[in-house]
Amino acid sequence: MSTTKSRLQKVCILGSTGSIGVSTLDVLARHPELYQVFALTAHTQVSKLASQCEQFKPEVAVVGSARAAAELEILLRGKNLRTTVTYGPQALCEVAGSPDCDVVMAAIVGAAGLPASLAAAKAGKKVLLANKEALVMSGQLFIDAVQENGATLLPIDSEHNAIFQCLPRNYNRRLQDHGIHKIVLTASGGPFLNRDLTSLEKVTPAEAVAHPNWVMGRKISVDSATMMNKGLEVIEAHWLFNAPAANIDVLIHPQSVIHSMVSYLDGSVIAQLGNPDMRTPIAYGLAYPDRIDSGVAPLDLAKIMQLNFNAPDFKRFPCLQLAYSALEEGKSAATILNASNEIAVQAFLDGKIGFRMIDQIIARVMDAVPATEVSDMDAIFDCDAKARALATEMVGA
Repeated sequence: MSTTKSRLQKVCILGSTGSIGVSTLDVLARHPELYQVFALTAHTQVSKLASQCEQFKPEVAVVGSARAAAELEILLRGKNLRTTVTYGPQALCEVAGSPDCDVVMAAIVGAAGLPASLAAAKAGKKVLLANKEALVMSGQLFIDAVQENGATLLPIDSEHNAIFQCLPRNYNRRLQDHGIHKIVLTASGGPFLNRDLTSLEKVTPAEAVAHPNWVMGRKISVDSATMMNKGLEVIEAHWLFNAPAANIDVLIHPQSVIHSMVSYLDGSVIAQLGNPDMRTPIAYGLAYPDRIDSGVAPLDLAKIMQLNFNAPDFKRFPCLQLAYSALEEGKSAATILNASNEIAVQAFLDGKIGFRMIDQIIARVMDAVPATEVSDMDAIFDCDAKARALATEMVGA
């Protein structure tokens, strides 16, 4: 990369103690001549955040509560740091929209990440979006915020980052103008791709979070096992690329080498390949439109030898079908889908329901809570709260 920077780009990482946050810090550490950490945030992992603060010396550190903030201040005492410690949702929005910040890595999992991600968009930041729920829940509101405030939105999910790389550089959010036939999201199929369907009732949380290819958090690992993660990515792809559901396909690809593809009307299929390591899309997002070293080993196709593909089985992965249904229904259906899924997945991880109850809870909530028009954030969070309340009642929490 030959670009010369007049100053270091200041980066805020929302969710720095999660897997995406840790990978982002790894890439940043490789390029101290380009980037400076402005803010790090975590919810409850205070000790891990304190270690990150010691290494990267952010100007601000944000945690979830006053108690966590007091604990962090104690851990940082005497470290000769000038890190200001704050806490709470509003503090997250403030660092994301700070005039002292250039780039925001939005990596807080779930609905909790939406307000700060939206604050970054409204502040016109370069937003690296790893929090798919922001688009799943807010859709057009988020895209409008990006466009109206001159923000740059770059997808970090490996699949959407791959699609972004396979699209023409001048893509204008109209498939037909570029001769695009389909957007194809690949999926590993998770740990239960070939497991007997009748045995899925007995799946344990430990089995569900043991992803064969990716190192991820517990919630997103369960989403991968149910393929709800892919369903949410279908909805995210719709908003990112302005693609109708009919033009978004999912293809099972167990090796996770092809991260996604774009199929063109002339018969061409352009794919992005790489080792399954999130540092690749993170580095691409950070340096865009340039490229920098990510620390990921080069892909050796000779060692892989073969690439396999299968169409998804909706009987095995009903959550994927539910996501397509939510996208086609529109309005607040995706918000209801996401909220009920978060409650059901946590209930499964807590041992309150079985694995195959996850999709059943989601379907029941989607049937019971009517999808409504969402004109602002209040309407979104009102619908989200209703869906969560009903799902919580259903799991017996």
